[in-house]
Amino acid sequence: MEVCYQLPVLPLDRPVPKHVLSRRGAISFSSSSSLFGAPDPRQLSQRRGAISYDSSDQTALYIRMLGACVVFKQLFARDVRVRSQVGFEPERRSSHPYLCIDFRTLHTRLSCGSSPADSGTEKRVHRLLSFQRYLHSSRLLRGIPQQIPLHILDEDYSGQARCMLEKVGSWNFDIFLFDKLTNGNSLITLTLHLLNQYGLVDLFQLDMVKLWRFLVLVQEDYHNDNPYHNSVHAADVTQAMYCYLQEPMLSKSLTSYDILLGLLAAATHDLDHPGVNQPFLIKTDHYLATLYRNTSVLENHHWKSAVGLLRETGLFSHLPPEDSMNMERELGSLILATDISRQNDYLSRFRTHLDQESLCLSNASHRHFVLQMALKCADICNPCRPWELSKQWSEKVTEEFFEQGDIEKKHKLQVSPLCDRETNTVGNIQIGFMTYVAEPLFGEWARFSDTRLSQTMLGHMGLNKASWGGLQPEQTAISEETETSARGSRSKGIPQGSRKS
Repeated sequence: MEVCYQLPVLPLDRPVPKHVLSRRGAISFSSSSSLFGAPDPRQLSQRRGAISYDSSDQTALYIRMLGACVVFKQLFARDVRVRSQVGFEPERRSSHPYLCIDFRTLHTRLSCGSSPADSGTEKRVHRLLSFQRYLHSSRLLRGIPQQIPLHILDEDYSGQARCMLEKVGSWNFDIFLFDKLTNGNSLITLTLHLLNQYGLVDLFQLDMVKLWRFLVLVQEDYHNDNPYHNSVHAADVTQAMYCYLQEPMLSKSLTSYDILLGLLAAATHDLDHPGVNQPFLIKTDHYLATLYRNTSVLENHHWKSAVGLLRETGLFSHLPPEDSMNMERELGSLILATDISRQNDYLSRFRTHLDQESLCLSNASHRHFVLQMALKCADICNPCRPWELSKQWSEKVTEEFFEQGDIEKKHKLQVSPLCDRETNTVGNIQIGFMTYVAEPLFGEWARFSDTRLSQTMLGHMGLNKASWGGLQPEQTAISEETETSARGSRSKGIPQGSRKS
């Protein structure tokens, strides 16, 4: 089998390390390797695939297979033969009638399907890859060529990206423009820049090759077919988190460890998001919902996916095991705080602290709680951005809702709230979100950190809410016209499923 090698994307003006080019990756090609035959039992004991159980943790830990399933994307072309020959049995699934709705391929816009001969191979690969990498693998198995991105940017674009990074702390930072200037690598470039700016790479003695590989895999595991929950959203949240870390209340209190944890949590908080919400996974009896017992399903999956990448790349392998485990546990605590269904619990606790003036940022647990609140604010800060940015995010998140609703209609499922494009508009969804979710949270954040940034965010949110209110009559008219057209189509005997949304 011919194996192609491709140069990695490295930071701006950084040469390729010689030892990187000479590495063969995680796969052993020695004659004694058992990857092309029966798996070695010793390897199986160390490489359990997607799900393993830790005796100290009652929940399953989602860890990708080290070696045969993951190859540094920028260095190696994926060797499908190696992966397909590893004979792990597929994950056990229930027999729910809607289980065929697999979110790994929800947004796949491919006209051709797999042949029966490929189905067994694909099932064996399921456990070995993250869902995003499974999608790429399945394309290769079906013989569909992937588009090869251009990794070399024009110098003008590189220079503009560097200029933007000089103002990375500005609340008006245009992450969409930055993503274009970095050729779709906004998450990698931004996170690496912030880690270097804080001096965290040197302070924690992070290996640059491991760090770069970790960030590449993180960005790769975001589903960029998702209108909203993609790597650009993760980069936007990371940039917002940096703005909050610069606030006086936090900058003078947080330790370097807190800052590292906060930036990593922001970058990975929606890792491998499927583009559908938790109720969808529960009502389709998806195995992740069963795995996490219908509780913070997506957030648990994001956390365990991030832990899997940390262990896979060995980013913190040089630290004492206890410190590494604490890092993983506290990373999970931050990511789990982004569960919107637990919003009131965190908000009530935050409000009580502010009422009693009991927050003491010299206390590690209090600093961690403030980090949780900062990440929650960063995650839903879109209504607080300037109108030009906020409007784009509002349209993207609403389109993701509507795509889920289209899938539910197609499979005769009850359409989730806010997901029916025929009865909802971007404006009414955003006004409701600002009124019941964003305004209470950012109002309390302004009490905690009464700064120019906090007042700017509240000001933008008020203007954006008024702007959506002014657009409501226009959007309502469009919605009514669509519904009238739909009724006309049905009255003419045209099957509803044949209509385009």
